[in-house]
Amino acid sequence: MSGADASRPAAATALRALFARFEHLIRELGRFGVVGAATFGVDVGIFIALRQLTGNPTLAKTVSVIIAATAAFIGNRYWTWRHRPRAGLRREYTLYFVFNAIGLGISLFCLLISHYWLGGYWPVLRSTLADTISSSVIGMALGTAFRFWAYRRFVFPAAPPEPLSGLVEPVRGAVADPAGD
Repeated sequence: MSGADASRPAAATALRALFARFEHLIRELGRFGVVGAATFGVDVGIFIALRQLTGNPTLAKTVSVIIAATAAFIGNRYWTWRHRPRAGLRREYTLYFVFNAIGLGISLFCLLISHYWLGGYWPVLRSTLADTISSSVIGMALGTAFRFWAYRRFVFPAAPPEPLSGLVEPVRGAVADPAGD
């Protein structure tokens, strides 16, 4: 057996161990992605429709994000992080929308740079297609990375680890120092 053949089982074992270590995170990220993909469709569809109706890309994006965020909250609360302890609907919903507002700010910032600043130099960047790419592709990608981190850390936090007291046996013959020295 050559050295390359011998390393294959070791590499496969290492890959399986790595997957096992991060399996919970991979599953959460996958569910978050499914919820996000579905609500992305809602967001983009509403944005394009409102952008055409109103001619105002900022208003269209704000309304589309609010509607899509409500749908995403339901999906994430009851599917993505259903295994996490509940901190109360009011607290979760409030934090969720605070972090969504920050995510919206990221999307709007990308849209504002593209449409109003760069669009002043290159008018093609004021088109519906350019607005959609800047807000719903670039802005959404940056905002999504931020939201995943924030939701996981603050909105749907993991249960605190159990204390380890009582699991460690005292060393035989050790005498506690009553003076604390």
